[in-house]
Amino acid sequence: MDKIVIEGGVPLKGEVKISGSKNSALPILAATLLAEGTCRIKNLPLLKDIETMLKILEFLGAKIKIRKKAVEINTESVKNIPAPYDLVRLMRGSVCILGPLLARFRKAIVSLPGGCIIGPRPIDLHLKGLEKLGAEIEIDKGYIKAKAKKLKGRRIFLGGTFGSSVLATANLMMAAALAEGETLIEFAAGEPEIVDLANFLNKMGAKVKEAGSHLLRIKGVKKLRGVSYRIIPDRVEAGTYLIAGLITRGKVSIKGAISGHLGAIIDKTEEAGAKVEIKKNSLYVENSQWPLKSVNLITLPYPGFPTDMQAQFMVLMCLSEGTSVITERVFPRRFMHIGELNRMGADIVVEENSAIVRGGRKFVGTRVMASDLRASAALVLASLAAEGKTEISRVYHLDRGYEGLVEKLTGLGAKIKRTN
Repeated sequence: MDKIVIEGGVPLKGEVKISGSKNSALPILAATLLAEGTCRIKNLPLLKDIETMLKILEFLGAKIKIRKKAVEINTESVKNIPAPYDLVRLMRGSVCILGPLLARFRKAIVSLPGGCIIGPRPIDLHLKGLEKLGAEIEIDKGYIKAKAKKLKGRRIFLGGTFGSSVLATANLMMAAALAEGETLIEFAAGEPEIVDLANFLNKMGAKVKEAGSHLLRIKGVKKLRGVSYRIIPDRVEAGTYLIAGLITRGKVSIKGAISGHLGAIIDKTEEAGAKVEIKKNSLYVENSQWPLKSVNLITLPYPGFPTDMQAQFMVLMCLSEGTSVITERVFPRRFMHIGELNRMGADIVVEENSAIVRGGRKFVGTRVMASDLRASAALVLASLAAEGKTEISRVYHLDRGYEGLVEKLTGLGAKIKRTN
């Protein structure tokens, strides 16, 4: 099993290029199941989750050709066979194939999904929405079995206990694209990744309107065609490198970042006293006012502060002056990184769905263990700012969401290596 070793205390300097969005790529790859002909997906991040999704499509019968950061997918020979547990269990995003398979074959059998252990993430909204479209669904021995004589557009309210659901919105959008009539999704997710999926579907010939709002309109069509499409940059990766520049008191240019997708992250870092310069297709961050000050934070669905950046921002607050309260409203139990950060010198206590962070601390290098994807990123950030050497084990989580992390950080001057 691999580990990452980091010698901390080195200011990061230089330029880093942001990869394509993982959270856009997964549903877009699933959506190729709807197309007649070949789709060419560009700016595809080379990640474990992407590899898993391609294996699932290939298992179903898709013909796939990978060319650097692009992939050609022809799904005309796909068969309606059960999507296997051994692949689907590896990531939650694999549930996105349910909607397209049901729309195409009027029948689908998909294993219940897996992914990071960050608290309960039920798929009830997915199933509720598909039933509204006319599907009959049962859960049998760990598999979702769905069938429908036909899918018909309906008004669907998609609000859940913790707000809107990105994956449920994506699943229903794809299913509704080939349904009869018009579907209205109320309380739809408005994340940039949903807009990206809508743009891809529309390029294929779908009729999706108001993507990015909480009232999504989809008028069903009879067929969709294969197209070429470029995925948006990954806003979470961009935010992670922004924090990396700040905590190491460095000067980092983040190329390819779309500032409009990072509004809440930029706002909170500026509130803490950082300077973020927005340029065309890039951000520049320089930590010239150290120490920063603590600020309170609440994670919310987009355009609120993203839950996928909560752990990374908490690292910044550990080093900032004062006390901050970080409240998790999307996944209330997403605090598994706190124990390891405290081992490195942080002072964090949890009260229900809030973490109280007493700042002004120093991180000290030690041995730590990653628990999930974003927790892994947080430990890397803390290690970059720590005194001495840190060894991070179970780093396979990082392979799911950060393309070339070690190489990119090395290019910024970090003393980091990966070994087993």
